[in-house]
Amino acid sequence: MSAYGGTYGTPGGPVVHDPMTLPADDNVNAYTFCVELKSGQWFLQKGKMIAYYGAIEFNGIGHGRLDRIVRTSFHSPLHASDWVVAAGSGKMLLADRAFDVNSYDLDDGNLTIRAGNLLAFQPSLALKQSIVPGFLTLIGTGKFVAASNGPVVFLEPPIRVDPQALVGWADCPSPCHHYDHGYLTGVLGGLRAMTGLGGVSGEEHQFEFVGAGTVLLQSSETLTDGGTTGAVPSEPGVPGGGAAAPGGHGPQPSGQPRLPGQLGDLQRRFGL
Repeated sequence: MSAYGGTYGTPGGPVVHDPMTLPADDNVNAYTFCVELKSGQWFLQKGKMIAYYGAIEFNGIGHGRLDRIVRTSFHSPLHASDWVVAAGSGKMLLADRAFDVNSYDLDDGNLTIRAGNLLAFQPSLALKQSIVPGFLTLIGTGKFVAASNGPVVFLEPPIRVDPQALVGWADCPSPCHHYDHGYLTGVLGGLRAMTGLGGVSGEEHQFEFVGAGTVLLQSSETLTDGGTTGAVPSEPGVPGGGAAAPGGHGPQPSGQPRLPGQLGDLQRRFGL
């Protein structure tokens, strides 16, 4: 195929994978991750599996025959409808709207991550609801897969970060809000207060981290969350276009306001 500079299977052509050539628990490219199941299970966020080889079944949280691992590994009822358990043997490809996708290993640690960035995790990790709205906490030892809008930067506290660039934090206390008094009382802050234009920015509002640990930032201020979960796109030739899958969420109206600081998708869950 000339569009790729060659034909399939020849130098210059695209790489064609099969179950044997796909990596095991590693990236296929910067935007796709391959999970290998060997009679095991993984927790997956709905809509993030794009293809799979083998005999794999998917069960909703609280349904099916895998209730035991749900009781021991999933402790976030607010997010239960957004997740499934993949069980069986084979290889799954995970992706999220062409965002960067990478895997990370926790070794008897804890990491809090924005709910929209977490794609999958092993049942050896326990997922809990963070006290910070829109974030989840993983505790224990195991591997998880996360997406980011651009490469992730790892930084040590003390530091103040733009809430929209924050992916998560590991082994350090939860952040507090910091508002820049000079910016809020200055000319730009005054114009925003009078006109309502401009929204909340990282220059006037930040998350402040102190103590030991690591802060994870994406190299962009555009959040990965905000897309519909389990929805079928309304496109010609797609059955059920525009309808949400069971337990998912349909398309959201354009121009929907978001909470200050873009704190996850908590407003969607409460109809705000």
